[in-house]
Amino acid sequence: MSDVTWSDGARFAVYYAPSHESAWWRAGSTWLGRDAQSGMACVPPQPAGLQRPLMELTEAPRRYGWHGTLVAPFRLADGATQHDVLAATREWAATQRPFALPVEAATLGEFVALRPVDQCGEANVRAVATSALQALDALRAKPSAADLARRLAAPLSERQRELLIEWGYPYVFDEFRFHMTLSNSLADAGERTALVAWWQAQTPALGPLTVDHAALFVEPSPGEPFVLWQRVPFQSDAPGHEMK
Repeated sequence: MSDVTWSDGARFAVYYAPSHESAWWRAGSTWLGRDAQSGMACVPPQPAGLQRPLMELTEAPRRYGWHGTLVAPFRLADGATQHDVLAATREWAATQRPFALPVEAATLGEFVALRPVDQCGEANVRAVATSALQALDALRAKPSAADLARRLAAPLSERQRELLIEWGYPYVFDEFRFHMTLSNSLADAGERTALVAWWQAQTPALGPLTVDHAALFVEPSPGEPFVLWQRVPFQSDAPGHEMK
């Protein structure tokens, strides 16, 4: 997909996504029902205790693909190109070092997500996200008035409102919380409990996440599913190594 030319309406994002050959990628993509790299549909499991099919509970994260956000989706600034985004991401990634990130399933408000198990892991991935945001900021278009109005309608703190206006997203820097979303917003606590229990049974065998590259995702046009465009390795990968 490296030679695809995206439309002017496309949005770009820098995500963490497990290696395509990894058990973590298979587990997360199967859970969501879609592989964002291959474009293939997946048949998800059905956790015990659920009265509804899992596919009904994962519609929102399925559109975005299996990921953890580093830089939230953005449109390109005037004069910026997709090649600029790729070049800037590669330059930034060459300054980053891989690390292991232990995670666990938890609730995040009414969502279920994977979260770092400790503050050390949270701090490590926050540092990666912060540096990525700063590295790509010149390529990011400012949020439209409609985007700002939609975001500002949410219950944000004063600090989050400041970050939204300055950086286009309220959950950055000190407000950043790494997560890999596993569900829609679920009002039913029993559904949230069932999903957390299923993942708690899986994560010991899966082990920690290996954070050794970033993934550029693209929303080709508004409302379309995000696709994984490019994987960009961190510093310690051998020259010429291509992420799969």
